[in-house]
Amino acid sequence: MATAAQWLEGARPRTLPMAVAPVLIGTAAAYDLGSFKPLNAVLAAVVAVLLQVGVNYANDYSDGIRGTDDNRVGPLRLTGSRAASPEQVKYAAFGCFGAAMAAGLALIILSSSWFLILVGVGCIAAAWGYTGGRNPYGYMGLGDVFVFVFFGLVATLGTTYTQAGQVSVPALIGAVGTGLIAMALLMANNVRDIPTDREAGKRTLAVRLGDEAARISYVMMLALAILLPLFLAADYPWVLLVLLLLPACLMPSWLMLKGKKRRSLIPVLKQTGLINLGFAVLFSLGLVLTRLLA
Repeated sequence: MATAAQWLEGARPRTLPMAVAPVLIGTAAAYDLGSFKPLNAVLAAVVAVLLQVGVNYANDYSDGIRGTDDNRVGPLRLTGSRAASPEQVKYAAFGCFGAAMAAGLALIILSSSWFLILVGVGCIAAAWGYTGGRNPYGYMGLGDVFVFVFFGLVATLGTTYTQAGQVSVPALIGAVGTGLIAMALLMANNVRDIPTDREAGKRTLAVRLGDEAARISYVMMLALAILLPLFLAADYPWVLLVLLLLPACLMPSWLMLKGKKRRSLIPVLKQTGLINLGFAVLFSLGLVLTRLLA
């Protein structure tokens, strides 16, 4: 029986900034549109975090029963390490998905955004299908697309829409930016796992690109995300605050390009998660300050 500490580690808390970041940006974009609804924002954050934890447990379960995590380098995996039974991890994932659906339904009712029910169903299906089922798309190199779409575009624009009833160009730029950083985090994780994933037949994008190209793509994703807000500078000059993140990107980029030992890439996950959170805070602050000081 896994301990509480092991369940917490299995939830992969280092990935949670990826869930919170789009909600911050989406809420700031809603404020810029003249509509800020705190309860809706909190519910959106609850949905995002529960989905992220659910994905992490589902990934733990599916990779564990396939043997993908048997010789894995990195944080604890509950199923692969035999700390918890596969059924326990699967039920934990389903529990998170169920709670996310309940919070999402409350958000839909509050915002009268009924079409988002279909989006919610799509989120759950995509979360499970990442590594679950007979043909998991994470094993075909499409996991990065899922992360960009759902933890970038859907989470950010959905948050804005459930508060303002519309979306905006700043919301879209922020969504693309946080989605790219989330992709970079997944790429760092998958570069570290290239040898074991290749052996297990898991053809992630990192495996398909190859070690060197995958490492370079990480740096390119971070750079593009940080530079994208420049397109808003004429109307939202305060979003240039995100450029303060450039120094923070140097160490993880260097580790990705030069760290030859797989274990040396583990800190990059936490650093990239913090960069995503920093991007969200600074970008959101830029939108709010621009409106306040206009």
